[in-house]
Amino acid sequence: MSENQTNATGADQWREKLSPQEYQVLRQGGTERAYTGEYWDNKAAGTYSCRACGAALFTSTEKFDSRCGWPSFFEPAADANIRYLTDTSMGMERTEVRCGSCDSHLGHLFTGEGFNTPTDQRYCINSISMDFHEATES
Repeated sequence: MSENQTNATGADQWREKLSPQEYQVLRQGGTERAYTGEYWDNKAAGTYSCRACGAALFTSTEKFDSRCGWPSFFEPAADANIRYLTDTSMGMERTEVRCGSCDSHLGHLFTGEGFNTPTDQRYCINSISMDFHEATES
């Protein structure tokens, strides 16, 4: 099987698993509109995982209100589950955040914005790229 056939087969599998909107963000690097995602204002305790593969990405402990319209976190749940790429689209240099397990696009990382967080970083993540698993009381 050629590389193009392998890539097409992989794309077909993702299209079967994901909705058209999920595919556009996760596999094509799109962005949902601000203040429209289901988790931008979620305040429940729990874990956010990759909607495509289920890898744990962030927890509610690191989530904060940046007033940007997307879920914001100051650090990932596990560094191994996050991958970083340089994104020079839109006439600027940004750091793209991807799932370390399945390479799905999650959002972008911004630093030095002055938020009162331990890392001075803002992981600006699309709600549609994550599933939320509410913490259970023990």
